[in-house]
Order: sequence, then structure tokens, then C-alpha cells
Amino acid sequence: MGLIGVLVLLGAGLTAPWLAPFDPWAPTTAAQLQPGWPHVLGTNDLGQDLLSEMLYGLRLSLLVGLAAAGLSTAVGAVVGMVAGTRGGWVDEALMIVTDTVLLVPGLPLLIVLVAYLGAGFWNLILVIGLIWWTPTARAVRAAALQIRRMPYIEAARAIGASQTRIVRRHVLPNTVPVLAARFVIAVPEAVLTEAGLSFLGLGDPRYKSLGLTLHQAFAGGALLNGSWWWYTFPVAAITLLVCSVALLGLDEGSGRSR
Repeated sequence: MGLIGVLVLLGAGLTAPWLAPFDPWAPTTAAQLQPGWPHVLGTNDLGQDLLSEMLYGLRLSLLVGLAAAGLSTAVGAVVGMVAGTRGGWVDEALMIVTDTVLLVPGLPLLIVLVAYLGAGFWNLILVIGLIWWTPTARAVRAAALQIRRMPYIEAARAIGASQTRIVRRHVLPNTVPVLAARFVIAVPEAVLTEAGLSFLGLGDPRYKSLGLTLHQAFAGGALLNGSWWWYTFPVAAITLLVCSVALLGLDEGSGRSR
């Protein structure tokens, strides 16, 4: 079910230019139309078609989620691998940095960094990726420490294998399941973070996203005007996306446990 949901949403986002019935930026017949025909999900206060807007927004939200999750996983993998394989003062120093970043409240730090760097598309990916790497680093470090104590690692050292070869041939391949699980978990976190920042007005206004749609609904007084569809459908899309990826991650975790 999770895989089906992810594939459907990913396909809808990738084919948005062909699936969208209207230009998401162009006003249509009237503002704040209720769901019906030809506007299946209604229109916003500018008369823009919400279905078209959501299809384009879904594509951006997925792109930010995948890119930011990939960046955070890569940074966490490097930090955790170095800490777990080197040990000693290197391990202690990296874990102090990791714990310090982990203890800082995430959302206020994200808001400050985005406000300082600017509300750009790549800035969002960079900030989200460089904030949420700490759980991956701790998970990879724990796995690397466990692998270091395995008999075949001791045997490799005894025959003169270098540290680089041990990491490349033995430690890194055995941490791939941990990295895959962390990536799957990081994707919905990044999607929700992007939606939250865009809702607060820190997203890139040049691109449609689900969070930007919610921000415009809030700024346009959708609840006060009774435009329930303006909030409902973007929230439903975000919820479906997060639940689908979560189900995919649970299935992957149960498969490893079996």
C-alpha cells in the first residue's frame, strides 16, 4: 500500500504538466469556486485552479523531500562512518557536535537559517538537509561500532588489510540497510518541514508547493470565508504522502526483522 501510494503521488507530480487541466498561475473564471466541474477541487481567491496548483505543488514537495533527505542521509553517513571506524578523540569530537546539533530546537533554527539565507528553492534543500542529519549519524555510528567488533574484521586486520579497504569492503556495505531505512524516514520529515516553512511564508514564491498553497489559504482568510476546500485538499495530499512513505518504511523494517 505504501509503495502504491508513493508511486501514484510521484507519477502525478512528474506528469503535472500533462495532467494539470489549467495553468496553475493563470486566473480562470471566478475566485473561490467550490469543487465542481470543470474545477474539480475548486479555485482560490485569485481564481487559480487548485487541482493544477496541487499537482505542481506535489512535484516540488516531493523534489525537496527526496533531495533534502538524500543530503541529510549522506552527511549523516559520512559523520557516523568516520566516528564509528576511527574511534578515540575523533569519535568523541564528532559525537559532541552531533549531540549539540541534536539538542538545538529544529524549527526555530530552520526559520533563522532560511530567513538569513533567503527563501530560495535550493536554500530550503540545503538547510533541511544540514539540520536533520544527526539521527542518521548516530544510527550509522552504532552500526559501524558493532561491525568493528566482528571476527572477520579482526581477521582482515590480522592479514594486513588497510582501514580504507575494511571500510569500503566490509563496514560500508553492511550499513546500507541502515542508510536505506534512515532515508525512507527522512523523506516525510523533509516534506513536512518544507510544508511548515512554506506555510510560514519562508518558501520560494516562484514555485508552487503544497505548503505555499496552505500559506496562501491562510493569508486569504479561507477559514473565515468558508473556503474549506482550499485547506482540505493540500492537507490531504501531504497526509497521504507522509503515510505512504511511512508505510513503505515500516514494511522495509519488518522485512529486515524477519
